[in-house]
Amino acid sequence: MTSTSPSTSTLVSIADQIFADRRITRPVQRDLMQLLLGKAQISSQEKALAQSIFDAIQQGRLRVVD
Repeated sequence: MTSTSPSTSTLVSIADQIFADRRITRPVQRDLMQLLLGKAQISSQEKALAQSIFDAIQQGRLRVVD
């Protein structure tokens, strides 16, 4: 059984909302960056989620809005 830390759960919920909305706002982007950069080390799951968000932005599947 795999347990996730609270920050991983938060990251998953943020990512789920971003993909559901198909956009990321600047405040959400800031929260996401603070969550990831505030950790000494990120897990492979967290890295994969961040990469999937970045890839979706690069591919035009997500919009960045102010």
